[in-house]
Amino acid sequence: MRTVYILIALAAVLLLCGALIGCSKKGQIMDGDGMINSYQQITQAEAKEMMKKNDGHIVVDVRRPDEYATGHIPGAICIPNESIGTEQPSELPDKNQIILIYCRSGNRSKQAAQKLFDMGYARIYEFGGINTWTGETVIGEAAK
Repeated sequence: MRTVYILIALAAVLLLCGALIGCSKKGQIMDGDGMINSYQQITQAEAKEMMKKNDGHIVVDVRRPDEYATGHIPGAICIPNESIGTEQPSELPDKNQIILIYCRSGNRSKQAAQKLFDMGYARIYEFGGINTWTGETVIGEAAK
């Protein structure tokens, strides 16, 4: 009988630990209905498919303007990660708009995606860096 109590106690501890670990993952918040990821990380293939849709999305390049000018995804706007603070960027007035974010290698885009989520943006998709992008790019266009 003692073994049964030990097993029950162990199961309760494991369930509690699992719940605590699940709730403490970076990039998740409680919304009253359950967990919401801060932003969604998607593949570049998924990003390409999303870009084909006429759904009001916006593509954001978070590299510096000089990097943007060397080559970027057509239609992308440049909002450098370093310029994203706690104030809502004027280029992104709709916090429910689909926002596709990339940078050079994927590091700054993750940072920018988290900062925008923390500001209340709800539909953020981060897809890494242009250094592995196989889609179309344009060169020399001024930062928008």
